Amino acid sequence: MLIMRFALMALAMATLLSLPVSAQKTAEKIQQVQETASLLQQERARKNFYRVFFPNKTLARKAAISFHAQMMAAHYDAGYLVMELEPDDIEKLESFKFRISPATEFIAQRETVLAAIQKNYQVAAQSLESGNPLASDDIGISSIPGYSCYQTVEETFSTVDTLLGDYPDLTQWIDAGDSWEKEEGLGGYDISVLKLTNKTIAGDKPKLFINSAIHAREYTTAPLTLAFANWLLENYGDNADATWLLDDHEIHLMLHTNPDGRKQAEGGILWRKNANQRYCGSTSNNRGVDLNRNFSFTWNITNGSGSSGNQCSSTYRGPFAASEPETQAMEAYVRSLWPDRRGAGRNDAAPADTSGIHLDIHSYSELVLWPWGDTNNPAPNVSGLRTLGRKFAFFNGYEPSQAIGLYPTDGTTDSVSYGELGVAAYTFELGTAFFQNCNTYNNTILPDNLEALIYAAKVVRSPYLTPAGPDSINLSLSSNADSSGVVAGTVVTLSATASDTRFNNSNGSEPSQNISQAEYYINTPPWKTGAEAIAISPGDGNFNSGNEALNASIDTAGFALGDYMLYVRSRDSAGNWGAVSAIYLKVVSDPGPVDPPQPPDPVEYCSASSNNGSEEWISEVNIGEFTNGSGSATYSDFSASLAPIELGLGTSDSLRLVPAFSGTNYREYWKIWIDLNRDGDFGDAGEEVFSSGSATSSSVSGNLSVPGSAATGLTRLRVVMRYNTAPSPCGSFNYGEVEDYSVNIVD
Repeated sequence: MLIMRFALMALAMATLLSLPVSAQKTAEKIQQVQETASLLQQERARKNFYRVFFPNKTLARKAAISFHAQMMAAHYDAGYLVMELEPDDIEKLESFKFRISPATEFIAQRETVLAAIQKNYQVAAQSLESGNPLASDDIGISSIPGYSCYQTVEETFSTVDTLLGDYPDLTQWIDAGDSWEKEEGLGGYDISVLKLTNKTIAGDKPKLFINSAIHAREYTTAPLTLAFANWLLENYGDNADATWLLDDHEIHLMLHTNPDGRKQAEGGILWRKNANQRYCGSTSNNRGVDLNRNFSFTWNITNGSGSSGNQCSSTYRGPFAASEPETQAMEAYVRSLWPDRRGAGRNDAAPADTSGIHLDIHSYSELVLWPWGDTNNPAPNVSGLRTLGRKFAFFNGYEPSQAIGLYPTDGTTDSVSYGELGVAAYTFELGTAFFQNCNTYNNTILPDNLEALIYAAKVVRSPYLTPAGPDSINLSLSSNADSSGVVAGTVVTLSATASDTRFNNSNGSEPSQNISQAEYYINTPPWKTGAEAIAISPGDGNFNSGNEALNASIDTAGFALGDYMLYVRSRDSAGNWGAVSAIYLKVVSDPGPVDPPQPPDPVEYCSASSNNGSEEWISEVNIGEFTNGSGSATYSDFSASLAPIELGLGTSDSLRLVPAFSGTNYREYWKIWIDLNRDGDFGDAGEEVFSSGSATSSSVSGNLSVPGSAATGLTRLRVVMRYNTAPSPCGSFNYGEVEDYSVNIVD
């Protein structure tokens, strides 16, 4: 129920955030409120929600695949799912021994929230008509209400613009086509791809393609893909793996495959399809086409059982294959990346050395899926697909499975990449909710799946072969080879671990063998001409286990000054070479004394304040043992007048924020930012360290956490309290207060 509650509260907040302040915008804004209110009325008319009790978790997972569009909530531990079902859906599920009963509690709670939002609309409309709008001077939504960890479509593209400017030799922004609304002249967006590779290194490189957010309401998908891009670019030159991946591979990221639909979902509506107004009525929130049922190779191959011909259905496949501009854009782009290496027959396998991987990122259900989804028959490359799928599932802990559920799905994205071309294709179903809370996303979904994406980039050269081999992990150099480097002639110990057991065997078992060989290469990886293998020994003297400690002595005598990349790989007794990992070795003339860290130079932070601090203001800030009380103000700078707040890397401190009012107790939003990398702004990933999530007229409490990756030393902390609207770290607004503090981050 929390999923729906948060989604609908976000819908109300989106409306309030989008109210105008300029008189000339009033009529336009009234129309927008009325249109959104109409969508809300449609939401309230939906009553066909049911508890679906499953006979076992295996069938529950299969139901989550086949009835994904109808899923509202998953309670696996309690033994049931909540779904929106039509009579024929109920009949299908009951044939598999599912028990169905009305979700009365779910419906009642949902109606309560919807009624409250309806009242908000009435107040908003009255306020607009009277010329006294409730909201701030913002026009439009600057972020997804209640979900600060997820970027809007515009914020995503703005971040890409920054990356293009910061990393011109590593990035390219490619226009692959138009959304339906843009094609029709109704606004809309380009369907764009962020291409990542080192442009200064020529040649035909293996290609990883990832698309996300093809289903609009799946919040976690595009942010995960964008975080992967940030990891590669920010670590290039410092992290050896990030560096060789961009030097020798191409990464293609279609961040928003369905931007029109995503824009609808950002207001909290459970929008799935694109926004095509030709199907199911131009103003219906059931309009559009399910893009993940519209692809060519298997379009309607199951004659109606794998998709719907009903225009208002959430799985409407469109009037013909690839009818939608978004589908056409993606199909054309995929065909431009790889040659066709699979025969015309359904049982024709692609050659084992076929290069390339396609990942389609979805939510939710905690699954890793591979073809086929339209038949129970295994795909002709099932052995390689299954092995890599189980390796992905090792990282994220999801269940690996063929994509077939209780019933088939057709016209899906992998029908082109694998069905036509033979490229290894997978669907990731992230997490447990469409509108996943930020705590779960930041602490579980992001780190676990980021590791899976990095692994995909490592094995994209030969995805049907390399995953069967052992992983080379935990690379390190002896303590005499620290970050300052070693003098030529120093003997350095390279250590690593080879593991042939890193598979998720929750759905079948992947074979594991003993390690039989390990080697490293200096500067030239094993796939390039001139590569020279140097043996690495097992730590215990014998290769006789599926997990082996490895070490090698590297005599740097005769090494020229500079950075050396050491590539490590290992092989199992079945002859499978596994994925390569790398580490840097720096050789210097004389490392010299290490200077102690210096405090940062003074920086000028962006200004922020309210226009009126006499009606409500920040009364008290408590962080751990630090407490500061203050009076009425629009902006207060305590960064120089108070002792710094001390916070530890990777730790959490209790937090309490108290408002004060001169009269009426108004509802306030709170946010806190810390300049974690000390670069003079609050705009980097993770620097928003606290958000109240909703407005309240009383104090708020929580925890303030500092990630282990933050820079140590003195930096700035900003607290913003704003009336009725989620604040930003910069700029002015009507009511509330901003306070700045110094914070000392210590290890």
